Amino acid sequence: MIDLILAPIAASLVIVAIHSYLGLHVLARGVIFVDLAFAQIAALGATGGLLVGLEHGTPGSWLWAFGATLVGALLFSLTRLEDSPIDQEAIIGITFVVASAAVLLLASFTAEGAEHVSETLTGTLIWATWGDVFVLGSVYTVIGVFHWWFRRKLLSASFQPGRTPNLRRWDFLFYVTLGLVISFSVEIAGVLLVFSSLVIPGVIAFFFTTNFTKALLIAWMAGGAAVVVGITGSFALDVTTGPLLVCTFGAALAIAAVLKRVLGVRTGSDFDLPDSLTSPEA
Repeated sequence: MIDLILAPIAASLVIVAIHSYLGLHVLARGVIFVDLAFAQIAALGATGGLLVGLEHGTPGSWLWAFGATLVGALLFSLTRLEDSPIDQEAIIGITFVVASAAVLLLASFTAEGAEHVSETLTGTLIWATWGDVFVLGSVYTVIGVFHWWFRRKLLSASFQPGRTPNLRRWDFLFYVTLGLVISFSVEIAGVLLVFSSLVIPGVIAFFFTTNFTKALLIAWMAGGAAVVVGITGSFALDVTTGPLLVCTFGAALAIAAVLKRVLGVRTGSDFDLPDSLTSPEA
């Protein structure tokens, strides 16, 4: 069994590594469902590709998914308006609903529509190969280097938007990288796990600290533990991997909430970021 689960576990850990980091940005921005909307937008792009004859998991299918997320990145970067009476979460929720309906509609025109819809939700993680791990690791490393190189601007845009010049530009770049990550992840992990691995580790981390560095470490540990337990359990119990993993992430969140109460941990409402990371360069 160990040989069978190593590649899916490795792929999941790679996904969690970048998702946990991006999830902290998402939580700081207060756009909790933007990753769910992005995942559904990517699924919509892949469904459009399926309609013109591109099989799920192929480079052509990914290009359709990523193209769709670029449109989403432009939309979400333009709708972050401080003086608007409409909260951005409303736009995000509308986008998710419309994209979901469009996936169902387009899938109904294909012979494998029902199976495709199921795959977009739960993914095909159980069939992940070491080739998938290499591709994910390579792409996410490049994105990680980009975020590290421009960390001051990107962290400032998420955590201290009022102090960030050219905010809309950095919002767009953040959403482009988020869309790129999700367009790769959703092909393997599915919409539900993409959302869970982006948001839940960060929520667990912020239960215990508002320090960004400590929160990232906690998110990595929580996400990694959920992945190992979930995938091992799916093989041992012979149940579907994607849904069980999502439930495992949910269980980890519940355990963390109880632990926070038992330990009496209290955190502030302001995020703790070093000025050297968030101060925009001249």
